[in-house]
Amino acid sequence: MNASSPSSGRPAGGPAAVFEGAPAPGRIVLLTTSHRVAPGLLSWPAWQALRTADQVLCADGAHPQLPYLRDAGLTVEETSPTAEGLVAACAGGRTAVVVATGEGEPALTDGLARLAGSGRVTMPELELLPASYDLPGARLLDLVQVMDRIRAECPWSSRQTHRGLAKYAVEESYELVEAIEVGDRDELREELGDVLLQVVFHARIAEEDAESPFSVDDVAGTIVAKLIHRHPHVFGDATATTPEEVKEHWLRTKADEKRRASVTDGVPLHQPGLALAAKLVARARTAGLDVPLPTADGTGSGSRGAEGTGSGSRGAEGTGSGSRGAEGTGSGGTGADGIGYELLALAARAEAEGVDPEAALRAAARAYRDAIRAAEGVAG
Repeated sequence: MNASSPSSGRPAGGPAAVFEGAPAPGRIVLLTTSHRVAPGLLSWPAWQALRTADQVLCADGAHPQLPYLRDAGLTVEETSPTAEGLVAACAGGRTAVVVATGEGEPALTDGLARLAGSGRVTMPELELLPASYDLPGARLLDLVQVMDRIRAECPWSSRQTHRGLAKYAVEESYELVEAIEVGDRDELREELGDVLLQVVFHARIAEEDAESPFSVDDVAGTIVAKLIHRHPHVFGDATATTPEEVKEHWLRTKADEKRRASVTDGVPLHQPGLALAAKLVARARTAGLDVPLPTADGTGSGSRGAEGTGSGSRGAEGTGSGSRGAEGTGSGGTGADGIGYELLALAARAEAEGVDPEAALRAAARAYRDAIRAAEGVAG
């Protein structure tokens, strides 16, 4: 008598024990495949199991793997076996391979579990064999397919244009930044998905352009080529051991690609004002250009604003409510123009100190919001 069951490891005499002289229980293989991998690209263990099986079954006659299995000379029965029938088919040491449908054959696996738990049936060896695996990024294929169907069938989505969706790209980007700053991991994952949706949505719309269509694959191909070209220290023979050297590679290869006449070319003018000012200051500094900051009276005062002197720094000292910096005193002049130049000087100062002025202002604004709520007696 065998010491244990080959499938469950129960001691001799247990409900599923196999006695000497009894027929070999056989083997059931549940073969799973990924719809995100090209049909026919199966693992070697999967092909071995299929070729040595006494019976191959599949409940879905339209399963994408069936034509390839038949091309390989395999006979596949299009049937939906019951648990009892499958166990009986494996009697005498036979092997049955079930090519699982996309749902994973829950009725069959539940039935097999009930039989095994009953203790009244000598169960075959049960094996779950993944025949193909998802590679990293495979779920992006699902997103592309879902977006394609939504674009075709949804009354709202089917009418959207690049211009009409532009505001959502801005909103979702801000929500992503907020999730990052707050540090909420669940929110971060969700907002990354919302930003990714904007990319896939725009790429799907672009496929329909009559003059210059492109797809999400073209979008991905473009950024892949760009990343490889701008990282010669990773994909080429160049060397970079510090972040500064990496940035030099990036800027040099970017300049070669763009062939721009000015360092300001490519800076989006519709971004928030503080971010725009800091970006322009950074471009000038990186290019080695000594350009004084303009003021309302027409004179340059770049060094004063960058040093934190003048009226801009007074509001940043943390005294009062910050209105002193907005009074227009110092080098900036008065009125709206004066305030604008003071803000420019503050943005330049932030850039020189390695501070993101937009993030700094948001942090200060949140603190002010909390102070307002406290004054109102509002909790949280």
